[in-house]
Amino acid sequence: MSVPALDMRTVTALVEDATAAPSMYNAQPWKFRFRRADGTFHLCADLERAIPRADPTTRGLHLGCGAALFNLRVAAAHAGRQPVVDLLPDPADPHLLATVRLAGPASYDTDLAALYPAVHRRHTSRHPFTDEEIPQPIKDALSAAALLEGARLTFPDAWHVQTLLDLVHDAEGHDARDPAASKELRRWTRIGVEAVDAATDGIPDYAFGPRKYGGRAPVRDFADRHAVPGRDAATFENVPQLALLGTAEDRPRDWLRAGQALERVLLRATVDGLATSLTSHALEWPDIRWAVRDPRSAMGFVQIVLRLGYGPSGPRTPRRPVREVLDIE
Repeated sequence: MSVPALDMRTVTALVEDATAAPSMYNAQPWKFRFRRADGTFHLCADLERAIPRADPTTRGLHLGCGAALFNLRVAAAHAGRQPVVDLLPDPADPHLLATVRLAGPASYDTDLAALYPAVHRRHTSRHPFTDEEIPQPIKDALSAAALLEGARLTFPDAWHVQTLLDLVHDAEGHDARDPAASKELRRWTRIGVEAVDAATDGIPDYAFGPRKYGGRAPVRDFADRHAVPGRDAATFENVPQLALLGTAEDRPRDWLRAGQALERVLLRATVDGLATSLTSHALEWPDIRWAVRDPRSAMGFVQIVLRLGYGPSGPRTPRRPVREVLDIE
């Protein structure tokens, strides 16, 4: 059975859905190219949006692009098409991260399509969460979601959570002594009405969340000691509910798989009524990252730490217009 060609309105809508994905500092380090001849999307890394101090290997960039790739798959399934993905298809072009061909509607993935309502509802929440414990069946479903993408999601015990919080504190101390870290952070923060209104990327001040008055939840303060008018203070959780998402190996292909697993977990969590945030703070320093891994786990490399719970969802952060991230050939 022949597959009808995609019209350009559908192509644009699919990419708009893809770019709702999270990325480090909301840098949105992706470019899409759609080839009319074979109906294939090409996902490329936009290295002009790399974050060299905090992400020198571009591991975080690959995670963000992997998350955008997963959103594209979800949007395609919602549109009744089967996404056929090839990761890193051209060894001579490492910037080409994936191709996605949309096959016919005969056997599209209903599990993927069911996640579509969460694509634009999912936002990072830098607000306090309640102490209500996440039920074990929900945790099991989130772990299963990661496995579907070739990654693992584990929930560390209380002892390891405290270790993680200590490691985040150590990373914050490293940053405080590194002027380059503050300079890089400022590049991606938008403070003040004029900067926020013009923003198409980065973290706007309304998404910083309240200043931490107490508690140990690992929430990065994007204000970086700068006063933000009207910003409240709040007490966060002392014992946050954290999860580790990781892979067996630590190569670009693994990072892309982890990014897809991350977004599947985040969308599943959103469907299940959870608020979510991410922290890479302790993973940005090589002398700290190794200790993030739970030594009792079979997980080889931790790629991201998730904070999950019940509380307010975060606000929508700005996105680049589709015309800036999509080329059509």
